[in-house]
Amino acid sequence: MNRAPLFLLYFNVLVVATCGLIYELLAGTLASYVLGDSVTQFSLVIGTYLSALGVGAWLSRFIVKRLARAFVEVELAVALLGGTSAPLLFFAFAHLRWFQALLFAEVFAIGVLVGLELPLLMRILRDHLDFDDLVSRVLAFDYIGALLASLLFPLFLIPHLGLVRTSLVFGILNALVGLWGTWLLRPILTGRVGGLRIRGVFVVGLLAAGLLRADRLTDLAEEEMFPNPIVYTRTTPYQRIVVTRKDADFQLFLNGNLQFNSVDEYRYHEALVHPALIAARAPRTVLVLGGGDGLAAREIFKHASVESVTLVDIDPQMTSLADQFPLLRELNRDSLHDPRLKLVHDDALIWLEQTREIFDAVIVDFPDPNTFALGKLYTKRFYQLLRQRLSPEGAITIQCTSPLVARSSYWCIVRTLEAAGFKVAPYQASVPSFGVWGYVLARLTVEPNPSQLPDELRGQLRFLNDETLRSLFDFPEDFAAVPVEINRLDNQMLVRYYEAEWKRWN
Repeated sequence: MNRAPLFLLYFNVLVVATCGLIYELLAGTLASYVLGDSVTQFSLVIGTYLSALGVGAWLSRFIVKRLARAFVEVELAVALLGGTSAPLLFFAFAHLRWFQALLFAEVFAIGVLVGLELPLLMRILRDHLDFDDLVSRVLAFDYIGALLASLLFPLFLIPHLGLVRTSLVFGILNALVGLWGTWLLRPILTGRVGGLRIRGVFVVGLLAAGLLRADRLTDLAEEEMFPNPIVYTRTTPYQRIVVTRKDADFQLFLNGNLQFNSVDEYRYHEALVHPALIAARAPRTVLVLGGGDGLAAREIFKHASVESVTLVDIDPQMTSLADQFPLLRELNRDSLHDPRLKLVHDDALIWLEQTREIFDAVIVDFPDPNTFALGKLYTKRFYQLLRQRLSPEGAITIQCTSPLVARSSYWCIVRTLEAAGFKVAPYQASVPSFGVWGYVLARLTVEPNPSQLPDELRGQLRFLNDETLRSLFDFPEDFAAVPVEINRLDNQMLVRYYEAEWKRWN
């Protein structure tokens, strides 16, 4: 075999390795998207896939004849199974009670097939290279493929193609490698190849048709996952944004998790914003971390003392939605266009490390800590940085998930704030779409809890009045503190608490 075909076979190794890891990452991402519990799901998917690679490598020893034909057959099988994995699993989640069994069965089957591919290619190449060259070159291309997959997946594929398109594109790539193999390996292919080529063309055509209808496939799958019709979707480098609507009400979901329902979001945002601004006594400068929907900013601007608001949200697509989506722009009262607002797109942790601004009040409105990327925004390190940016008379409020459903998670946030040097006042509010929801009011000194609305707010609020404001700080016995560890960057205990507790309710 001359150098050109050898190089092409190495290229096949690269494609095989890249595609295999992409399918694994797709399965892990999809599992965490629809099931939550991202750490556990990713760990189980990776473990299942790696063990399946070993099973596939072991099974390859039983293929002793017609190696080239076996390789092409396996390649087409991987293409079909891997390429259809994302749309198939999306639909299965909506209709099958045993979705997890199907998920891990598919991951295992793909892993076995990928585990077969590399040993077959190595055996095809062994007559043309000595053993040392064979192993070093094949493994080098294998690891390069893994590197390509790990870079492409988060930086390009998911943000620009999404789960379904990525699955179908790499299935087509696998199928084309198999089809190409019927010519590249023709000198050692035994028997007729017409049937192989027809199957290869069929698989490519089937996946290409799916790719042309990828948006519709995604819409159909997601429509089964959400209770109301979808009116907006967008995949960004940071999250999947979905807006659903029923009659005059609409709901925002991030990565499948409800962020607010327009029918009762005012309860959540009034409880989040006003205790801090009342406690800060006529604040002039306010910082909002998260809150890209503009709803917290809407509440802040009800305070006449506010001169400037800095809103830091990592995702430009989220703030663009708040600015351009008519339903949301009406709901947030065009708050992102207020001349007092300064919009910053950055990672909140990095931004806090760099800024030297001091704020009279801070509103922290991050999504729940269901991943390590979000969990870092609830750590002692993060709160220490936040403490440095707060004026001596200032106040902070933080949304802290449900003290009823996720009691350890809630108190982990409270104790972490205390460990960072804050004096805390836990409180809660009832939001029908979420149930009982928890917050923390944090200050640098011990002060009485807010008990009376300023005159300027009277008549502007739908939920809070003097009596309701005072009742927020009443904690029933089933919300009482429990022993927890502090959430640090090096342990991320909060994510572990959160996943364990919400898993019981999902």
